[in-house]
Amino acid sequence: MELLANLSLGFSVAFSATNLMYAFVGCLLGTIIGILPGVGPVVTIAMLLPATFALPPVSALIALSGIYYGAQYGGSTTAILVNLPGESASVVTALDGYKMALKGRAGQALAAAAIGSFFAGCVGTLVIAAFSEPLSEVAFKFGPAEYFSLMVAGLIGAIALASGSTLKAVGMIITGLLLGLVGIDVSSGTLRFTFDIPELSDGIGFVVIAMGVFGYGEVISNLGKHPDDRKLITKKIEGLLPSFADLRAMFPAILRGTGIGSVLGILPGGGPILAAFASYTVEKKMKSTPGEEEFGQGNIRGVAGPESANNAGAQTSFIPLLSLGLPGNAVMALMVGAMMIHGINPGPQVMSSNPDLFWGLIVSMWIGNLMLIVLNLPLIGVWVKLLEVPYRYLFPSIILFCAIGVFTTNNSVFDIWLVALFGVLGYLFARFGMEPAPLLLGFILGPMMEENLRRALIISGGEWSVFVERPLSATLLLLALIVFVVTLLPSINKRRQKIFTE
Repeated sequence: MELLANLSLGFSVAFSATNLMYAFVGCLLGTIIGILPGVGPVVTIAMLLPATFALPPVSALIALSGIYYGAQYGGSTTAILVNLPGESASVVTALDGYKMALKGRAGQALAAAAIGSFFAGCVGTLVIAAFSEPLSEVAFKFGPAEYFSLMVAGLIGAIALASGSTLKAVGMIITGLLLGLVGIDVSSGTLRFTFDIPELSDGIGFVVIAMGVFGYGEVISNLGKHPDDRKLITKKIEGLLPSFADLRAMFPAILRGTGIGSVLGILPGGGPILAAFASYTVEKKMKSTPGEEEFGQGNIRGVAGPESANNAGAQTSFIPLLSLGLPGNAVMALMVGAMMIHGINPGPQVMSSNPDLFWGLIVSMWIGNLMLIVLNLPLIGVWVKLLEVPYRYLFPSIILFCAIGVFTTNNSVFDIWLVALFGVLGYLFARFGMEPAPLLLGFILGPMMEENLRRALIISGGEWSVFVERPLSATLLLLALIVFVVTLLPSINKRRQKIFTE
């Protein structure tokens, strides 16, 4: 009954005219940036963070959330029609979706993606509503030692689930932790890693790193791609209604993808990308039906499963953020930044101190998924036209908005130079196969880890044994150690590489 009362509060908040408008704007923007190659949710949310200053916290978070899960929908359109994923989680969709488009079945592929996304999004919202509250109650029993150990486990999980080299993921985490140390030491008042530059005394801004690494870095990377890579197969989409045989093949894949995404979305470093890869791997292992296309040659299950998984993963990645205050991926790290901008400390207390924000955000996700199914299929002609816009017209706008956004945050020209520096670093990261998301997680969690580490040591009188004497803290550290050791095993490491490349 309490859950129904909370959902009723959420509906009253989400169904206000203002919040409905911001949910629609977020979903529309999310769809557009998902469709446009080279412009992802991380870039967009980073650009729009300064613009949310003037908005009520609930409206700001509803709009930013809509951008995130809206991009999962939009990314499939580009993947299917152009073979160029508009969003990283749609990489897998391109494998079979593009082949279906080549065979004149682009409409069925788009329908499978939209139906799977809608179903998974709705289920993901129900999972958030069901599990966030119990987890928040457990989190209230956490002390500084437990929180520190939980963050260590989260960072180790991000390393284990990161694509590419384990060593590179560790390096990015450490770099992020070091960047988080720049500025004034809260305890002693000592300047750390400022190199006598006054502008660094307050630390490096979160928006600066996010816009530089993801915004400018992405732009520079995409400028090196040939325009022919974005050539449309067809400008007219027909047959958006799937046949009965398509629906029969899709439905089990949608159910499996939703289940996989709901679980993996909760894991640190997991989210939609890993969920999509895992779902595709599972579908390939399932028994084929007679007359079914081979995987990689236009199998509809290869579209429906991963699309369901990445949307379910996008939704459930909000669970650790809302219940524990811990970001599981780069976008959730940006959401932490958005909450802090509005004076809200992410964590279990959000549910009790800001119930309208908590439940309003959850209900808005269901409304947003309903909006997205309406936006995507009927307006497919508009999205096809959007794909014809040359990238050379897009990148100056992205650079301009990033620069304006950074400057308005602190009215500092120095921040613009920093963004440019991190933009070059972002390009180098992409060039050498180093995933930037672990860096952002390390940067966000670093100061929190330091704070809880010091608190735990002060309470224990400087005894480091406090981290292993408390059962829950010791369990989390042991789990982190096991995951890290297993990740380093050659056989497991090779399997990780295979999952992310096959």
